[in-house]
Amino acid sequence: MKVKKMTRANAHTIQSWTYEPPYDFYNQTPSEEGLEELMAYKAVHDQEELIGFFCLGQFAQVPNTTYTYSTTYTDIGCGMRPDLTGQGKGREFLECVMYEAERIGKPLRLTVATFNGRAIHLYGQAGFRTVASFERQGTTFQVMVRLS
Repeated sequence: MKVKKMTRANAHTIQSWTYEPPYDFYNQTPSEEGLEELMAYKAVHDQEELIGFFCLGQFAQVPNTTYTYSTTYTDIGCGMRPDLTGQGKGREFLECVMYEAERIGKPLRLTVATFNGRAIHLYGQAGFRTVASFERQGTTFQVMVRLS
């Protein structure tokens, strides 16, 4: 897997991805604002094929009124192409993202919707542990950290 700079073509493609319920929560409504945000992300390719994306820092945080994000951690947000999810490819994808995030030199943190059991299982296998939870607009989120 290879990390590349996000292109507008990749951003348009990502906005068109359609996940099946309950993961349709992650579907994006195409917009110029959404495209501009995606341009701050990185694209992940396998054999020159776009397979996912990730962001680090503030873009990976879920705004809320309960949990306060500190600068102690590097926040990770990521998404894999819908047709590749649930096929055992997530571990390699996550390791690629973690490698990039660890270069910053801080422990890693991510925020995930609690209904996303597949992702939570994967994150747990990668050493992440839940440290907090909060609700935003009717969805409960878990905050998970990885210290090493």
